[in-house]
Amino acid sequence: MTILAASTLLASHSAFATLPFVTDDAEPIERGHFEINTGATGTVRQGEYSGALPAVEINYGATDNLEASLNLGMSFMHASGEKFHYGFGDMELSVKYRFITEDDKGIRPQVAFSPGAIIPTGNDRLGLGDGHSRVLLPLWVQKTIGNWTTFGGGGYVVNRHANEKGYWIAGWAAVRKINEQLELGGELFYTGAATVADPSSLAFNLGGQYSFTDHDRLLFSVGCGLTHVKQTNQFSYYLGYQRDL
Repeated sequence: MTILAASTLLASHSAFATLPFVTDDAEPIERGHFEINTGATGTVRQGEYSGALPAVEINYGATDNLEASLNLGMSFMHASGEKFHYGFGDMELSVKYRFITEDDKGIRPQVAFSPGAIIPTGNDRLGLGDGHSRVLLPLWVQKTIGNWTTFGGGGYVVNRHANEKGYWIAGWAAVRKINEQLELGGELFYTGAATVADPSSLAFNLGGQYSFTDHDRLLFSVGCGLTHVKQTNQFSYYLGYQRDL
């Protein structure tokens, strides 16, 4: 169950992500504005299907360079031969502090530190949560060149559970603006092993966003694992709606 919980941290598009991708960027929400994402996420593994419906993420621009985020939702778990379980999942709280701003005419990227915590509000006995808290300490970098934006980075997950250990995560994404409404891109992301018995995971997602208006967007992505696929990620998806306020 440990690697499943660890990979779900990334594969379920948590608050430490730039939806619809797992990898986060370095750009905070505009000061005084909210960004609300509501959607469905899921991951298929050997003998198991889990995810969240609905998954809700709320981001707020506290200052020009500081964003606060809350991620919560209803989780589900269906293991082969067992009952379908549905209930409140783990909650995530994070902040993003951008300490280097981008030079639009040069090579300097944006850089942000985005610490966060996962609160074990889900029932781990039913597979709806991890059963203990974790702290994530990532650093994210972002640069835009023309119609292309690339971002990525990673960090360490502090995991003090008696039977587990801390692990590293990393990811990198590239997105291209196709026209005024459509952006498409992809990413690679890595999740380390939380125990000696668990495999690490390398996976990818392809997706993007379609803007109905300046404030309303459809977000979508699909992907799967590249290593230890059966145990970690045979297929994953995100489909959501984003609203700026």
